[in-house]
Amino acid sequence: MLVCVTGGTGFVGAHSVASILRRGHRVRLLVRDESTVEPTLAPLGIPPGAVDVVRGDVLDEASVARAVRGADTVLHAAAVYTFDPRRRADMARTNELGTEVVLAHARRADVARIVHVSSVAALFDPLSTLNSRPLEPGSPVGRAREPYLASKAAAERVARRHQADGAPVAISYPPALLGPHDPRLGDQTGRLRDVLRGLTPIWPLGGFPLGDVRDTAAVHAWLATGAGPDRVFGPGRYLTTRQYLRALREVTGRALPAVHLPARALLPVGRLAGLVQRSWPRHIPVEHGAIYTCACATRVSETAPTGGLAPRPVTQTFADTVAWLHRAGYVTERAAGPAARRHADVPL
Repeated sequence: MLVCVTGGTGFVGAHSVASILRRGHRVRLLVRDESTVEPTLAPLGIPPGAVDVVRGDVLDEASVARAVRGADTVLHAAAVYTFDPRRRADMARTNELGTEVVLAHARRADVARIVHVSSVAALFDPLSTLNSRPLEPGSPVGRAREPYLASKAAAERVARRHQADGAPVAISYPPALLGPHDPRLGDQTGRLRDVLRGLTPIWPLGGFPLGDVRDTAAVHAWLATGAGPDRVFGPGRYLTTRQYLRALREVTGRALPAVHLPARALLPVGRLAGLVQRSWPRHIPVEHGAIYTCACATRVSETAPTGGLAPRPVTQTFADTVAWLHRAGYVTERAAGPAARRHADVPL
């Protein structure tokens, strides 16, 4: 089976490629820069030349058409994931329009299975009186105004429209993800690094669903074979911010002191930081989007389909992520604590 993957050099995409290859399938990547393929996939045990590469972009119709031609499955994992307000336009364009381009061309190529990687965030709805109800496959698309959440909701509407048209589209809903080998140090991993560096002493109350990228990758490999229903959630658990810090303290042995304040009370601080961030060249570790998410995130129903895969222990995910951050040079041995002494080859 040939699986075409967009976003295959990103965090979710790269781990999904590794999981698909371990199942014995062939992979073709659509990438903007071919030089990123080998250094991204090598840490996951993928040798050079193990994947085919088409150079292009999800917004370029000609390159998308070349990439999907002859594929049995398309896994659309390309997206801009960030709460950085400076990338608002990139998110709106790539996440929504890119999804339309990829799904439309996959349909024209008569691909048997199209897997769109959405997010639980696409279903968060702070405007709904029902936002405390656990998320399920039939949950409506969210109406959040925060740029990232809004862009994923827009992409979700595109995918659901194709489903309604009878296209063979399956949608996965990963939670927030951690794990080793994050090639671009995305927002979630970067936030964990900032916590270990002592840059986030004030936390919003609330929480969010959190999972391990390796578990979500296994679900994507399963969906790529044509198995499963048309809407599946990535394995994970809802963690309050207090539980998040408690687990991190356990694996690092550090105190990590923090003050917790109501999320909605911190939203104005996040907005101010966002305004400053637009002209400040370095990343400010106070993000309106992260606070907003803690204020409106919803639990996933315990009966929601996850491919029959139970999430691995949260402490294992934290320990493996911290160990990788230390090995990659993002945090010191002191900041990582006992997790720094984990085996160099973190299991996939």
